[in-house]
Amino acid sequence: MNRKTLVLPAVVGLLAPVLVACGGTDGGSGGGDAIVVGTTDKFVATEETKAPLDPAYTYDTASWNVLRQTLQTLMRTPASGGTPVPEAAESCGFTDKVSESYRCKLRSGLKFSDGTPITAEDVKFSVQRVLDIHDDNGVSGLLTNIDKMEANGDEVVFHLATPDATFPYKLTTPAAAIVSKKNYEGNKLRSGFQVDGSGPYTMKPEVKDGRVSKIVFTKNDAYKGDLKLRNDRVELRTFPDAESMGEALDSGDIDIMSRAMSPEQIRNLTEAPKEGIRLTEMPGLEIRYLGFNTNDPSVKDKAVRQAMAAVVDRGRIAGQVYGSTAEPLYSLIPTSIAAHTNSFFNKYGDPNRKKAAVLLANANITTPVKLKLHYTTDHYGPGTAKEFANLKAQLNQSKLFDVSIEGTEWSKFSPAQKRGEYAVYGLGWFPDFPDPDNYIAPFLDKDNFLNTPYVNADIRRLIPESRRAADRTSASDAFTQIQNIIAADVPVLPLWQGKQYIASRNDVSGVERMLNSSSELMLWEVSRGTA
Repeated sequence: MNRKTLVLPAVVGLLAPVLVACGGTDGGSGGGDAIVVGTTDKFVATEETKAPLDPAYTYDTASWNVLRQTLQTLMRTPASGGTPVPEAAESCGFTDKVSESYRCKLRSGLKFSDGTPITAEDVKFSVQRVLDIHDDNGVSGLLTNIDKMEANGDEVVFHLATPDATFPYKLTTPAAAIVSKKNYEGNKLRSGFQVDGSGPYTMKPEVKDGRVSKIVFTKNDAYKGDLKLRNDRVELRTFPDAESMGEALDSGDIDIMSRAMSPEQIRNLTEAPKEGIRLTEMPGLEIRYLGFNTNDPSVKDKAVRQAMAAVVDRGRIAGQVYGSTAEPLYSLIPTSIAAHTNSFFNKYGDPNRKKAAVLLANANITTPVKLKLHYTTDHYGPGTAKEFANLKAQLNQSKLFDVSIEGTEWSKFSPAQKRGEYAVYGLGWFPDFPDPDNYIAPFLDKDNFLNTPYVNADIRRLIPESRRAADRTSASDAFTQIQNIIAADVPVLPLWQGKQYIASRNDVSGVERMLNSSSELMLWEVSRGTA
């Protein structure tokens, strides 16, 4: 079966949330006036991660979703998806025909939450700070195409080194958030968990032993932007696991259960709805994949990586671990994004031990190949451990590999991965913005967040070429070439893509607008009472 089908451009915003299951109408109201949202995301400060909520450092969905409530960006992605719209800016646009000069005019009356006026110089300072700190976490890679900036009164102009039609999307990310010189030094990360800005909320974290237990978001009366707040206060409460978070929802201690529900919880709420609780399914652009340190002797020969690609059964992982919440993925670019091709299936077909054995034999690789697969125990939900147990079983059953697995807490896993300590590791990706570029450049361009030693000159040439196209569908040829190179070299191995689910009490409305397809958390959309 040939799966090399170019998916038609998907208008992600038209993929409406679905009410999967709903119990009775009685509901709890945990937290009094505040709407209480549960999460298993961890916010931890260690010697290696002293600044977990600094926009010049952090580059993960959980932390970004805190920053989005408290910091303001020039542009934002609408809840329905689509083209970015002005947020802190009154207007923004390219001033040339080749997408190399981008001008923004600030809204009048912009202030930080302490009342300090915001100027274009603050925007320039904030972006330059990310570039100057240039942390190896990789977030500065979103902005490195900026050649220079001009700030004059209420206008800022970004001059780009090469044409980039995706630049407006990059200005929607917390990497380009506006911060105050009073609270953020120009060449030093801000340690701790406090975040101060001009976003829709102020925040107050409660911290114990270097970990956040909850964050209270309170309406920022100084906020000037185009967001409409439907509440005055939201509490984000952290839980050690999905089970305890589910118990809190059942008892009414929390109103909403967000990242990350377990596959079993989703299945149970779908098949047997609970009184007063509803489950909402939302489109998602999350992917999961294996990454490789291609300098490590165990996987340096691409034949080893190719053999893994030939033998891994993605359908088995999706079906046995995640059920209907996931589907197999044969490219870094998910099926709902324009320019997707099933490049891995086209090259390797269905799982095939014989093909894997031939690849290893032709490269004179002695079998079984001994490998250790690393995963994070607390960042992507309870299914991760089962997923890696499934991968281990598959690879070992082939008799071509001798695989062990090891799970590590995210606060230790992430720095170790970036130092190159893991030959093979599992990660997930929630896009910074819904464009095929964001499934390629962060992994394989210069200053990528993986710190991968893999470099392909053709990919590095095709990435900037693809950004010249204002009509993103016309960049499909470049992305097809890139996907085919990835399938041939296997610097990463795509596994599956997933949906998003939120469970909530029936007396909370707006839940279907709380997350967009890129998993951007929009707490301002929820309110007490039925819609």
